Amino acid sequence: MHARFLLPLLAATALTLPTIAEDHVSAWRLFVADYAKAEVTAIDLASGDTLASIPLASPAALYTTDGAVFAVQGAGNQVSVIRSGIALDDHGDHGDIEISDPELVEAVMTGEKPAHFVEHGGKAAMFFDGSGLINLFSAEQWAHDGAIDAEQLDSGTAHHGVAIPWGDYTLTSVANADDEKKPRLGLNVLDADGGVLGETHACPDLHGEATSGNLVIVGCGDGLLIVSGSGEPQVTKLSYDGLPDGKATTFLGGVGMQYFLGNYGADRVVVIDPAEAEPYRLVDLPTRRVHFAVDPIRPKFAYIFTEDGKLNQLDVLSGEIVQSLAVTEPYSMDGDWSLPRPRIAVAGDVVAVTDPNQGQVHLIDIASFTETGAIPVAGAPYNIVAVGGSGAVH
Repeated sequence: MHARFLLPLLAATALTLPTIAEDHVSAWRLFVADYAKAEVTAIDLASGDTLASIPLASPAALYTTDGAVFAVQGAGNQVSVIRSGIALDDHGDHGDIEISDPELVEAVMTGEKPAHFVEHGGKAAMFFDGSGLINLFSAEQWAHDGAIDAEQLDSGTAHHGVAIPWGDYTLTSVANADDEKKPRLGLNVLDADGGVLGETHACPDLHGEATSGNLVIVGCGDGLLIVSGSGEPQVTKLSYDGLPDGKATTFLGGVGMQYFLGNYGADRVVVIDPAEAEPYRLVDLPTRRVHFAVDPIRPKFAYIFTEDGKLNQLDVLSGEIVQSLAVTEPYSMDGDWSLPRPRIAVAGDVVAVTDPNQGQVHLIDIASFTETGAIPVAGAPYNIVAVGGSGAVH
């Protein structure tokens, strides 16, 4: 696998300048959405204190970019943004950090069944399943200024879809408008005015996308679409040749190394490097996968939570599980897919694991791979993201 090292999004290094009085600090916050309640809890990682309980319109899926948290409330037909209160500013020879209270931005984005939020190249896209419409906007501007300046495009029909910004272009799923079930057929490239460029790139059962380095991948029933290039996106197909029957539908993009991690069946994951002659490496899991996350600070590691209640550390270079730790009681993957099950997030030197049944968030020290504490959270803590980093406070 090629190691193409990139700058982590939320890591900053502070250099002591002799002419300026400053302290070097590290700060991390966890944002936890409840499974049933329309609420997000902001937690200080170091102390475990609850900083804020933020009301929403419905339970939310959480995304983070540029130090802000985006709460996508599908049942509430709206998207909210929460200022994390941690702002990092890279000055090249050092980084600064500013810490304030987390805050819900008053302006909300509305639409029918918002689902996938994707940020790429400084622009964000929100896809609304209930209408097939796409909102393109600056996530940073919304979080910083509290104002939404969105441009709207149309994917063609309502469906469970996705849109990916690409400079002046937008990649979007396309579905069969004449079929009641709206099966996804492929990927269209839209120009700045929303017009379709060229032919649809065939991608039956399209689901899942991720970015790593200068590549984007999109999952299909018969392989992957690889998006590359500058200017107009170049789309090629990578088949699943060499893999057993199956498909990948959920992806993460590596940070610090260019690779992708995807599911492949219930009890396997696949490490993907499209640049390699053999781009796929299957990894067998001890039991079925519940959730996974990549490590943005230690690029060769990813973490997989499995239904036996264990957190597993994956070395993506060797394709081997190198450490496992029992964290919670078992959470069977039998039953409805949307039942409350643990979710994980990497927060600096810690992996945080939600435990909905016990009402707590477990903290796993990455260096020792031991549990160092648990933070009680009222209700059923479910989706989780981490925001933070280190820098100088002048």
